[in-house]
Amino acid sequence: MLHNVFTVLSFWTFRSYKTVIVCLQAEADLFQTLEFDLCRLSETMEAEFTKDLCTPVFIVDLDTVKRNASVMLERFEKLGVQLRPHMKTHKTAECADIMTGGAKRCIVVSTLAEASFYANHGYDDILYAYPLPFDKVERCALLAERLSLFHILVDNSAALEELKKRPLQNGKAWHVWMKLDCDNGRAGIPYSEPRALQLAKDIAETAGVELTGVYAHCGNTYGCQGEEQIKAVAQETTTLTLQFMDKLKAAGIHGVKSSIGSTPSCSCPVTDMAMLSEVHPGNYVFYDVQQSLIGSCSLNDVAVRVLTRVIGHYPHRNQLLVDCGWTALSHDGGGKLPTGYAVIEGHPELK
Repeated sequence: MLHNVFTVLSFWTFRSYKTVIVCLQAEADLFQTLEFDLCRLSETMEAEFTKDLCTPVFIVDLDTVKRNASVMLERFEKLGVQLRPHMKTHKTAECADIMTGGAKRCIVVSTLAEASFYANHGYDDILYAYPLPFDKVERCALLAERLSLFHILVDNSAALEELKKRPLQNGKAWHVWMKLDCDNGRAGIPYSEPRALQLAKDIAETAGVELTGVYAHCGNTYGCQGEEQIKAVAQETTTLTLQFMDKLKAAGIHGVKSSIGSTPSCSCPVTDMAMLSEVHPGNYVFYDVQQSLIGSCSLNDVAVRVLTRVIGHYPHRNQLLVDCGWTALSHDGGGKLPTGYAVIEGHPELK
């Protein structure tokens, strides 16, 4: 088996793909892509194609990506809720176009490098979903002045004070989403604390600043086992967010959007999510083995594979060595899968 090419993270054969995108690491943690149509490759050509790839390499099934994106777009269009997909899973222009249905608007990013990348590719209405770092206020200001809509997250009064020190030019206002923690154990100001409502009032009353929305992220859905548990977390987060929206209205603060997210909650939505303004999932574009185990998807929905080569065989330890460390497979799995860090395609007996 020495130098065999293994595909990990699924049970399907490489040949089953119709179109793949090979993602290559580029600057600023963004990715360049090369697209191949495997339907046009003979078996010999395919073998050569695989042989020439430098492993480990990340393989994306484009047809599955398109299906996953279409399902999510249609799901929330039917609910009357705006989908604002997160870009951090893929960090590519190609997948962004697919996830937005070609609109090139209404996306979420985790870094300013991502924000600049998408702005340079013609995207607008970008939400920087990271509690405002004070050293990045100027960079945020430049993006806000450049784009028609650039949103930031705030969850404390000190961040608001920083915005006051840097008013935007040309009469523009800062578009602020207040980060709310709805018992999710994430960043954000706790929904039940009086200072949450006070912060919302302060944002709304500050000149040059607009309270655009309230943003909660139910990342604790990743600890669920099955659709029922996912829906329970989604329901709680939705309910607490909507209750906070009622507090805003009672305080005379109107026209504020509400948003919750996570791929599990948006893959298994509850009825009350139709009362939200937006949702912001991201991982669904690819899905992964972890998502299939917690109930977000089936393995048929997983659009990605990692190719790796066997570079060592140690029969006395019953071990094979591959040129792929755990960070190339998962930052989150931590070896918790039944097969360790990944599912090895065609070899379910291997761990």
